[in-house]
Amino acid sequence: MSATEISIILPTYNESKNIWSILEHIQKSIPKNLRAETIVIDDNSPDNTAKIAEDYFYSIKEKTSHTINVIKRKAKDGLSSAILNGIQEASGNTIVVMDSDFSHPPHIIPKLLETLKQTQCDIVVASRYVKGGTIQGWPFKRKLMSTVATKIAKIGLGVTPNDPMSGFFAFRKKITDGVKFDAIGYKMLLELLVKTKGVKIEEIPYTFTDREFGSSKLDSSVIFNYCKSVWRLYKYGREVRQDEKRTSVRFLSKAARFFTVGASGLGINYLASMLFTLSSDVWYLHATLMGIVFSITSNFILNKYWTFEDGDFSTKRTLIQYAKFTGFSSIGALVQLGMVYYLVDELNILYPISLILAVGTAAFSNFVLNKRWTFREKVWS
Repeated sequence: MSATEISIILPTYNESKNIWSILEHIQKSIPKNLRAETIVIDDNSPDNTAKIAEDYFYSIKEKTSHTINVIKRKAKDGLSSAILNGIQEASGNTIVVMDSDFSHPPHIIPKLLETLKQTQCDIVVASRYVKGGTIQGWPFKRKLMSTVATKIAKIGLGVTPNDPMSGFFAFRKKITDGVKFDAIGYKMLLELLVKTKGVKIEEIPYTFTDREFGSSKLDSSVIFNYCKSVWRLYKYGREVRQDEKRTSVRFLSKAARFFTVGASGLGINYLASMLFTLSSDVWYLHATLMGIVFSITSNFILNKYWTFEDGDFSTKRTLIQYAKFTGFSSIGALVQLGMVYYLVDELNILYPISLILAVGTAAFSNFVLNKRWTFREKVWS
């Protein structure tokens, strides 16, 4: 008997209305020349999802070499842990992970496998956010939550795919060798991207369609677990960065975080200013000033804890650092104003171009000054 080549991981909970049909579509989608298995990991569904999956396998096992293995777990232990359980049981050298509610169309599986083969990459992500990818059936709130979660993953964890939150992907099983997974939350791909080093990643577009039967698993616990997972992955990444020997990488990593914090400060500045203007007793210039104070304060806290990884918030130390940070931020503002004036009035450079050059110079000087004098680090480190 030839070895299994493809293992399809299918976590389920209360999917009795979908499971028979999804297994049927998966079987029809697998190329005939490949030996495949589908692993259904069911979290003790009260609607007999596991039994229906077993019944389907009994109905086809005499007609095909495609096997179906149903793992019955005793409790609802979470999506990522179910996927990890499936990976551990998989005998295939290529793993495909997907949902069982038809939001991930089975006919995309051959394209995932072909991309994996043709590009010699390690992970192929079915993406909603590359050209040709779309989402159907989501309300604005759900789309906004997905966008925010994706931005957090890309900026906070430094992952590169456009859709790191995808639940539909394929990868070579060997890349998980020696990797210890936490399996928290509902996005196993994110942990895979953070914890596997030097892997080549490709993305292909697909249309995500919201489920027709059953209910969504997204609730407050899912959001909490996502935040918990991101925090653990961030701490994992920080430990990896501390082992980084290349000074240039460490310097650019901190610079990127510093500029990201600065960008967030613009939003905080705007929101705080607008909130203060809601009061009829506050003059708009005073509201703007309060917005600036709020943004400088938030920038200081985020840069202290995240960018420069300084966890010492003792009162005297923090106040001294805050005063320096505010002073250097003021110097940056003066540099920006002076440079814009000089470039526009003296050199006759267009204002938009002058503004970009001035903002970039001021932000970089702000970073260097704070790195050296506020947080007492060598500039090139």
